[in-house]
Amino acid sequence: MEELRSALEEHMNQMADLVQKLSSELRSGLRPAYENFMGFFHAIDWKEPWLMGLLVFHFVLLIVTILSRRNTNFQMCLFLLALAGVYLAERLNKILADNWKSFATQNYFDPSGLFLSVLWSGPLLVIAILILVNTLFNLCYMIVKWKKAELRHRARLSRNKED
Repeated sequence: MEELRSALEEHMNQMADLVQKLSSELRSGLRPAYENFMGFFHAIDWKEPWLMGLLVFHFVLLIVTILSRRNTNFQMCLFLLALAGVYLAERLNKILADNWKSFATQNYFDPSGLFLSVLWSGPLLVIAILILVNTLFNLCYMIVKWKKAELRHRARLSRNKED
């Protein structure tokens, strides 16, 4: 019995060490990511008109998505347009990288496309996910509604047979 107790205690100590190492790695691992994000955030001149227009575009698209949540066909069109925007982001990045002097004060469009991924594709993907979740909720609601109607129909048929 003593051996079992000591083995269990040793196992618990190992688990505690693993959890402590994991938590310290997570804390130290998130710090550089936060610093990189803040550096990225501060490197952008948010007062540029085209950036404000892009943010307004995403905000308006989000409002349209929320207001049209009951119109499934329109939502599917928005969903496909958002995904098409993400798909065309690489080409858009190349075009914008070639012509950045005509609308921006600095070249934000690196060859890897990080800037455009964060400020163009990211919000479009969030909107697409919102549309997808909304569509799944609508489908669940329709399935429940259909099943209730089916049960009412069966009850009506059984009542008619009894009469």
